[in-house]
Amino acid sequence: MKTLKNFISLYINGFKSMTLGKTLWGIAIVKIIIFIFVFKMFFFNETIHTKFDTQEDKINFIYQNLTKD
Repeated sequence: MKTLKNFISLYINGFKSMTLGKTLWGIAIVKIIIFIFVFKMFFFNETIHTKFDTQEDKINFIYQNLTKD
């Protein structure tokens, strides 16, 4: 448990003493979040609502996937 506390305090103290690094980490995290949302919304928009038109087709698809071996 002490090792975990030392590990965490090392990173906390390291981030506190950063000046330019905080800004760069912030930019990198914002870019990653934006990329994830853009890719998910526009490129991976494959849901059950877009794949099937009727309620019966949706139910059959779910039933077939739940009963696979």
